[in-house]
Amino acid sequence: MLNTILMMYMTLLTPIFAGILNMIWCKLNILKKLKVPMDFGKKFIDGKRIFGGNKTWKGFLGYLLLNTICSVLFGLIFNLFNLNNLNYFYINHSNTFFYNVYIGVLLGLGYSLFELPNSFLKRRLDIEPGKNTNGFKRIFFIFLDQADSVFGCCLVVSFFYNMTIGFYLMYVLLGALTHIILNMLLYFMRLRKNMF
Repeated sequence: MLNTILMMYMTLLTPIFAGILNMIWCKLNILKKLKVPMDFGKKFIDGKRIFGGNKTWKGFLGYLLLNTICSVLFGLIFNLFNLNNLNYFYINHSNTFFYNVYIGVLLGLGYSLFELPNSFLKRRLDIEPGKNTNGFKRIFFIFLDQADSVFGCCLVVSFFYNMTIGFYLMYVLLGALTHIILNMLLYFMRLRKNMF
């Protein structure tokens, strides 16, 4: 069991680090023109914003670029220290530069695109971007906020490593709990406005 958990973490080092770096990237005062909302301020048929102002093209492109860079760098480290057997991406495939670029792009897409349905749902329920609600909905959205991108990243892993539904859900749960802990740390480091 401990080996499985270790492999889960080793496999998702790329989006973990890319997610942290992307928060820094989005706060940097460069390429301001990319800080355009992905929905371009458009409203859905209910008159509410589609995703809101927090989902920007700068963040989306940051996820793609940073996941790709991290995937290549971690691929080199895994090769250098002979750790390929601890990464689900390398169990059935060779650890090569172009394979890692491919994995990085897919992880970037999985991470960022799987955040969008959550934002869409929150706008329908009149929850402001970056805010939360009360009661049971608060607990549900705290979990969903941490798990949405993990669903996408674990789905990418499942394309390259055969896993059961139970394994997939366990992977998402571990990823969501890790995301909660990281968000708490990032909040205390003042890289996040809200803890949850």
